[in-house]
Amino acid sequence: MLLALPAACGGEDPLPARRQPTGAVCGSSTQTYATFAAPLLAQYCTSCHSSALVGAARSSAPAGLDFDTLTGVRAAASAIDRVAGSGPDADNTDMPPGSPRPSLEARAQLASWLACGAP
Repeated sequence: MLLALPAACGGEDPLPARRQPTGAVCGSSTQTYATFAAPLLAQYCTSCHSSALVGAARSSAPAGLDFDTLTGVRAAASAIDRVAGSGPDADNTDMPPGSPRPSLEARAQLASWLACGAP
C-alpha cells in the first residue's frame, strides 16, 4: 500500500473509478481516522464490520473484515474504496445494507482519505 501512496497523492490516480477522488492533497488535510473515518465508519459500517462481533451478529460480514480500528481499515482500504468510496463498485453497492447511506460527498472524502494512506 505504501508503494501506491506516492502515485495516489502526487500523480496519476491508480483508482479505477468512475468518481475519482478530487482535491486529495495529502499532507494538508486535517482528516484523520479519529476525526473523520472512525465516526463515518461507526455510523455506516461497524454495526457489521466490528472485531467485537462474531457469527450471526456480523450480518454476513466476513470475519476479519473489521473497520473499528485504523489497522483494520488500512488492511481493507482497497475493498472499502471499491465498495464504498470511489471504486467501480461504489455506484452500485448495497453497502451498507438498508438506509441511510453515506452521501456521495462523504464517499468521495473517504476515497481521498484512503488514497492518501488513511492517516
